[in-house]
Amino acid sequence: MPLGLERRQNTGQLHFITFSCYHRLPYLESTKSKDILEQVIERTRRSHNFTIYAYVLMPEHVHLLLSEPEHHQLFSTIRVLKGESSKLLKGTGERFWQPRYYDFNVFTTPKLVEKVRYIHRNPVTRGLVARPEDYRWSSFNHYATGEPSPIEIESHWTAREHSQLLSHSER
Repeated sequence: MPLGLERRQNTGQLHFITFSCYHRLPYLESTKSKDILEQVIERTRRSHNFTIYAYVLMPEHVHLLLSEPEHHQLFSTIRVLKGESSKLLKGTGERFWQPRYYDFNVFTTPKLVEKVRYIHRNPVTRGLVARPEDYRWSSFNHYATGEPSPIEIESHWTAREHSQLLSHSER
């Protein structure tokens, strides 16, 4: 870690996470592998109780914008996520993921917006699609339409839903 770079590991703290396939090989190129990884991320999100604000699954890496898990340390949550997905996608004994991951704390709203935009534009920047809405394995379409994503996303859409649920329960 570079000197002077502040790191926080507290409940609710936001993290921009990147982890890559072993030797940056395109192990996530197939539809099936990305679908399986979405399922594993959602199961891990529920079992480790954290919030995902944005994500994208690229052919050889993953970006997640998430909150610190409530009852687990972030590194152990990422280890579970990578371990379970590796077993399902590659088989035991074979490496699927690089051993480490990149973690950047997000402290401000402008930085949050920057990271969400970066995540959603990544498939376009890489030339995989012409527009963010054309890429299926990202939270972009949830942000654009409010439609549910295979991975539960916290956004202005879900905030509105939570608010409506609370107002109905108070009646």
